[in-house]
Amino acid sequence: MSLLKQLFLAICLFLVVAFTGSFIAGVETSREQLLSQLRSHAQDAATALALSMTPHVDDPAMVELMVSSIFDSGYYATIRVVRIPDGAVMVERRTTTTSDNVPGWFVDLIDLQPEGGDALIMRGWEQAARIEVLSHPQFALAKLWDSALGSLIWLLLCGVVSSVLGGWLLRTQLRPLDNMVQQAQAISRREFMSLPKVPRTPELKRVVMAMNQMVEKLKALFAEEASRSEKLREEAYQDSLTGLANRRLFDIRLADQLMETEQNAEGYVMFLRVNDLGGLNQRMGGQKTDALIHDIGELLKRLLEQRGNPDWLASRSRGGEFTLLAPGLSGEDADRLAIELSEGLEALRQTGASDCTPVAHLGIAAFKPGEEKGNVIGRADQALAQAQSHPAKPWERLDDYNALPGQGLHDWRKWIDEALSQSKLQLYFQPVAQCTDRTQILHQKVLARLLDPQGEAVAAGRFLPWIERLGWAARFDLAMLEHSLAHLAQHPQPLALSLSAATLREPESVTKLLDLLKQHPQQGELMTLEVDERYLPPPAELEKLSHSVREAGFNLGLQHFGGRFSLIGNLTHLGLAYLKIDGSYIRAIDQETDKRLFIEAIFRATNSIDLPLIAEMVETEGELTALTELNIHGAMGRLIGAPTPWQG
Repeated sequence: MSLLKQLFLAICLFLVVAFTGSFIAGVETSREQLLSQLRSHAQDAATALALSMTPHVDDPAMVELMVSSIFDSGYYATIRVVRIPDGAVMVERRTTTTSDNVPGWFVDLIDLQPEGGDALIMRGWEQAARIEVLSHPQFALAKLWDSALGSLIWLLLCGVVSSVLGGWLLRTQLRPLDNMVQQAQAISRREFMSLPKVPRTPELKRVVMAMNQMVEKLKALFAEEASRSEKLREEAYQDSLTGLANRRLFDIRLADQLMETEQNAEGYVMFLRVNDLGGLNQRMGGQKTDALIHDIGELLKRLLEQRGNPDWLASRSRGGEFTLLAPGLSGEDADRLAIELSEGLEALRQTGASDCTPVAHLGIAAFKPGEEKGNVIGRADQALAQAQSHPAKPWERLDDYNALPGQGLHDWRKWIDEALSQSKLQLYFQPVAQCTDRTQILHQKVLARLLDPQGEAVAAGRFLPWIERLGWAARFDLAMLEHSLAHLAQHPQPLALSLSAATLREPESVTKLLDLLKQHPQQGELMTLEVDERYLPPPAELEKLSHSVREAGFNLGLQHFGGRFSLIGNLTHLGLAYLKIDGSYIRAIDQETDKRLFIEAIFRATNSIDLPLIAEMVETEGELTALTELNIHGAMGRLIGAPTPWQG
């Protein structure tokens, strides 16, 4: 029972007790007083009649007239004149009148009996008659009833005013308690917020300040762990001069892209090599050469920002060698990218370089999932060698795997539009299990395949780049969400569904998404929407999205986490269901110590806010064992289970 209800009941109980006590005390006092008044009233009437009747004691008519006159003008129940010698009644007047304004139960409760008085009528020295008078209590009862009603109304009015004022005062004084409850609930959702307004009440002020101090301490610990983890990541996977990824991270990401999974797409890898780096170093000096390398790194960063594809990765291998991994890139787009990059490189030409020699050469090679990494790198090296052997053209491209014969943009547009319009979409499910017991399924990751005109299921890695290119990513997300919600209605089970960057970027798409979620609140507890770490909107928009999703009853998770570890400081306000660590940091974790240290740092940071971690792309028993030792909550990958249609 709430404190407000308890106060209300206490006020009501107090009023009942107060009214009962006041009524009993008032009635008893008034009763005694009224009885005394009734007795005095009867005695005075009897004495007055006796004195008036003494001269007319032998005149019955006069006696009766005097009795009637007194009886009609006063409040009497009975007036009798009795002869003393024989006890005969000379005159008697009696009334049975009762007050209609006084309830019978009140009359019975008060039990106010008539009071009497008597006097003697003398004939000389002889007692001739006796007058007996009884006062009627009806008027006393009416007065007592009115007094009781007045007391009741006054006490009820005081009770109502006390309840209103007490409730308002209690709500005002205890509002900090509600804020502290919200603060504690936010902590349980892994959100850390301080209360800006400190109450004036000393007791509540101490509690609020202690809660704020605890929250700030947790935030400081979390930020410290995040900073340490980010430093480890930079040391392990980032080039110090350019800020790009290093060769190690490039090798990991390329290996991941070459795995045959639902999400991996064909694309291109680009090798860039600065011409005559040693000669430039001698002619320009080490400082200017480092500046040139830094400028090339900035050029690659700008190209990545312009393309806006988080799956792409630019890295510096060593010296003047750079690489660019671009999954989902078509052959024509690769040529345009090479031309744009060559023009940007020429703009960086230094005075020490020859006017006719390009600043750098580019070798571009296609790749597709399932290939050996050595073959892809060898093909890129061959393309780079051919580019260096043709001074007129600073780049060369080999092996376009992306466009299949007879499948151009028009063909992809036609059948993808048909598949989305006619719901030719098939759901696949990949299990996510606990690391300690892979039979305990946490949820199923929802993947998709589109049915081509021949009715064959096409893996997401083939059609997703075209959907992005056509600008239909948000449309595809809504279709996936509709199918997933329909599946949940028939087969309740925890599901996780990824959202694309386009859905988060377009306010109209977010509105449609939230409207669809609000139409299915019964499925909210079973559905988690996943946002890619590389697609995250600004912090304010992300916090608003998280609040809206949770308000609709659904959960929000973060996948492919690790590349932007500095964002972990903002996670305290999002109330996420879990974090999924990118598979790049899981690959061979049982063999590489620095990866293990990095995951340990992530675990320390997220464990301080009770945020579960799930590892992506777990492929070997050794990796799963290492994750279990690191207390990672869950895992997904081919070791746990491959994507399959619903098996019932």
